Order: sequence, then structure tokens, then C-alpha cells
Amino acid sequence: MKKFLTTKEVARFLDVNEKMVYSLVSEKGLPASKVTGKWLFPRHLVEQWIETNTINYPEGRSKLPPYQGLLIIAGSNDPLLDRTISLFNNRHAEHVAVFGNLGSMGGLRVLRQNLCHIASSHLLQDNESEYNFDFALKELDQMPAVVNFCRREQGLLVQKGNPKEINSINDLGKPGIKLVNRSLGTGTRLLLDRELKLSGISGEKIDGYTNEVNKHLDVGLEVLSARADAGPGIKAVAGLLDLDFMPIRWERYDLMVSKDRFFDEGVQRFVSLLHGKAFRDLANSFQGYDLLLSGKMVFPQPKDAPEVGDDAKA
Repeated sequence: MKKFLTTKEVARFLDVNEKMVYSLVSEKGLPASKVTGKWLFPRHLVEQWIETNTINYPEGRSKLPPYQGLLIIAGSNDPLLDRTISLFNNRHAEHVAVFGNLGSMGGLRVLRQNLCHIASSHLLQDNESEYNFDFALKELDQMPAVVNFCRREQGLLVQKGNPKEINSINDLGKPGIKLVNRSLGTGTRLLLDRELKLSGISGEKIDGYTNEVNKHLDVGLEVLSARADAGPGIKAVAGLLDLDFMPIRWERYDLMVSKDRFFDEGVQRFVSLLHGKAFRDLANSFQGYDLLLSGKMVFPQPKDAPEVGDDAKA
């Protein structure tokens, strides 16, 4: 069983007074559960919360070596991204692309530490219209180049036929609903927590809120097996597993690249795939994707943005 901290223990752990702990719970999302009138804090979630909210990471001890055929992508998980990585590897036998499933915040962290070429992310900003820019500014010394991978539909995965009648976020607060959740630091978890807060629902009161899995597909499998009634995820997984889907919003899912690595051959070849028919055919095999912006530079603005070289499109 994972260790739980009392209010006094978590105050000592964070080096703050107990009154500040209550403020962090209500205002900053410090993970906590109220049991028999007392707050308990899962230590591993408190540690994840600290990591997620870290702003100033130390400089990486060394930069990625010059590109020699190994393309490293890290961050937010996506089925279409997985298929596109396979497409890249099949198309370019002299190159290898690998993926680290670390969540959107984790992708930014390793980009900051010079451990990857591309970070995938879909972090919704406070203005609820833009994605990723504010988070990148906080984590990195300078804004990276940001290329859109796709737009995709986020929502709740529910069992076929929706037997528990989960038609909105508010329904997660009904008695008898069991949730499966994504990990802290993922854009999907941040979106769910934002929606729960707007609905006035305490996540800790939902059965299964602390049951975390690492991938969208894992959420779908928990719902499909009836081990959970609902979980946050993308429509593509609902289509793959023949689940019902309660939409929340369309989101922008981006690829972020340090500007000094943008013209690495592997990066250019990967981005160039987003303009091709094979990529679009892959996307059309799923539900819930929109490719209107795919392959387009969203930062810097197009008039100032570097262009993908023609030689990379071969």
C-alpha cells in the first residue's frame, strides 16, 4: 500500500505551515483525500505534483549529440503519433524514431534537458483558446519551434450503450460511478481536473480518481472491461474499441522542437510526413482527428517561420 501523509506531515514535507497546505489543496490542486473528516495525502502524488509544478530545471549536463539517424520524441501519447513513427521507420531505413511516453509536461521537461529532439504536447492555457505556449515559456529558456501535428477530440470514454447515463462532467459526481484516470502531468489529466473544478466536483470524492494509467488506450481497455464506468480520453480510442464517447472539446496537439535542432535531418523528414497522403490515410483510419493545421508552423508565426526544406520531403 502506498504511504499517506497527514496534514502535519505534508506541511513538514513542503516546509510550509498547515494553513498553507489547505490553500494549496483548494487553489493549486495539491492531491488529497478526505477520510473520516481528515485530509490524507498520497506521498507519491504529492511528489508528482511538485515535479509537475517545477519551473526552473537545471541545465542539461550535455546536449544531444549531432544527429546520426536516431530521432527521439517524448511527451504526450497518441495513437496517430504511434502510427506515424512506424511510418517514419518504414520509410527511412537509415533512421530510427523512438518515443518516450512521459505526458505533455514530461515532454517539456526532457526537451529542457536536451534529452529529445521533439516534444509532443496538448496543454490548454488559462485563456482556454491557446495551447502549449505559456507552458513552454515557463519551462524553456526560449520558445521552441511549434509545429501542429493534428487537432483531436477529447472527452470521456464510456461503456457501449452508456449504461450509467454519463452525459456530462457533472455526471461523474453521481453515486456509483467508477473512474479510471490519466497520470498527473498529462494534458488529458489537466483538462479533466479543469472541467471538474468548473463543475464544482472534487476529484478525490470520485471512486477511481487516483487509479492512473499511462495511455489513452489503457483508459479505453479499463472501460471496455467494465473495471471502470468512464475515463478521460480521445475519440480515436472510443472508435478503436467500439465505446461510447462524451465530447468535451477539440484540442490542438503540437510538436515542439528546440530551434537549434529544427533543421536536423530526422526532424525535417518527420515533419515532412505530415504533408503526405500516407499520413492522411492513417488519420482517416481513426475517428476524431482533424488535419487542417497538420504540418503547419504555429510558432513562430508563419511569416517569420522557417520552412521545411524540399530535400527533406524526398
